[in-house]
Amino acid sequence: MKPATYWFGLLAMMLMVGCRGEANSTAAHVAPAVGVVQVVQRDVPIYTEWVASTEGTVNASIRAQVTGYLLKRNYVEGAVVKQGTVLFEIDPRKFQAAVDQAKGELEKARAQLLKTELNVKRDTPLAKSGAISQRELDDSIQDHAAAKANVAAAKANLQQALLNLSFTKILAPIDGIVGIAKAQVGDLIGPETGELTSMSMLDPIRVYISLGEQEYLNVAEKIQEHYKTMQDGGGSLVLPEGVPLQLILAGERVYQHTGGFSLLDRQVDQKTGTIRAAAVFPNPGNMLRPGQFARVRAVTKFRSGALLVPQRAVSDLQGGHQVAVVGADNQVDIRPVKVGERTDNLWIIDQGLNAGDRVVVEGLEKLKSGMRVVPRPVSTDTTENISAILADQLRAAHPEPAR
Repeated sequence: MKPATYWFGLLAMMLMVGCRGEANSTAAHVAPAVGVVQVVQRDVPIYTEWVASTEGTVNASIRAQVTGYLLKRNYVEGAVVKQGTVLFEIDPRKFQAAVDQAKGELEKARAQLLKTELNVKRDTPLAKSGAISQRELDDSIQDHAAAKANVAAAKANLQQALLNLSFTKILAPIDGIVGIAKAQVGDLIGPETGELTSMSMLDPIRVYISLGEQEYLNVAEKIQEHYKTMQDGGGSLVLPEGVPLQLILAGERVYQHTGGFSLLDRQVDQKTGTIRAAAVFPNPGNMLRPGQFARVRAVTKFRSGALLVPQRAVSDLQGGHQVAVVGADNQVDIRPVKVGERTDNLWIIDQGLNAGDRVVVEGLEKLKSGMRVVPRPVSTDTTENISAILADQLRAAHPEPAR
C-alpha cells in the first residue's frame, strides 16, 4: 500500500467516526416528550370499604311436619309467592281417616258422659232418701268425672288429628322467593327428611359486613344513637343522617340504590376480632339474591384541601413512593412523597408536592433528575376529569333525597 493512499484512508475513517459521534451526541441531547398533569387541591370524601355478603331479610326453611307420600308440588321454582300459598301437598287419606276416627271417639265419649250425668241426677235423691247407699252415689259421681275427662281427651285427639291433616298442605310462611325443590312427587317425606326447599324475603335485602374492633369503637356513639332512634320510633329502621352506604357488586358495578345501617351483633368474635353488622338496601325486582359477595362502601371522613394526583403518577421505590415533577424550566425533579388514602383512581399526597405542580404520568420509565423534557398535557385523567370524579364522589356522599 502506498503511503499517500494509507493516510487518505485513515483520514476518511476519522471523519466518519467523528460524524457518527456528533450524531449520537445530538440524539442523546434530544429532550423526550412526557405527559403531565397538574396537582389538584380539593376537599374530598374518604371511603372505607368492607367485604360483604347478601342475605334475605327473612329466611324460611320449608320442612314436612308429618310423614307421608308427596302428592303435589304447587309452586314454580324460583317464583315469588305470597304467605299462605300451598307449596307441597302430602297424601291426606290416612290423616283424614285419623280425623274420622277421632270424631267417632269423641262422640262415644260424649255419650258416656251423658249416661253418667243421668246416673248422678237419678242417684242423688235416692241417696238422700236412703234408697241407695252413699257409696253408690259416690261411684256415680266418680264415673261422671271420668267421663268428662274422656271427652276432653277425645277433643284433644281430634285437634291433633285435624292439625296433622292440615300439615299435609305445606304453606309458605312468608312472602318471598321460593327455591328449587329438594323432594320429588312420590317421595316418602317426613320430619326426618330435612329441608324440602327454602324461601327468602328479598325486598329490602340484608347485607352483612364485619367491623374491626377499632372501626366499631369509632362509630359506637352513632350506633347507639341509631338504636335510641329505633326505640323512640317504634322499631322502624332508620339511617343516621350523612352516612349512606353504597354497594359495589361484581365487576365494580355500583348498585343504584343506597342503603343504611340496620343492626349490630351482640358480641365481638374472639377468633377474628370483628363484630358482625348488617345493612339493608332496597331491592325492587329482587335483582340482588342471597349469597352474593360484594363490598359496602361508606364515607367515614372528609379531607379538606387534599392534594391529588393520578395513581399512575406515583412510583413505588423500596417501600417508599416518588413522583417526577417538571419545573418551570422543563427540568425533571424526582421527589420522594408521602402518600395518604386512595380515592377511586386518585392518590392523596400528604407531603412532597404543592398545588399546581406538574407531575409526569406518561414516559416515566427513563426519566432521571435533572433531565430536560418536553411536557405535554395529557387528555386522560386531566384536571377536568379529576374534578368530575370528585363531583361524583361528593354526590355519592350526600345524595339528594328521593322525591
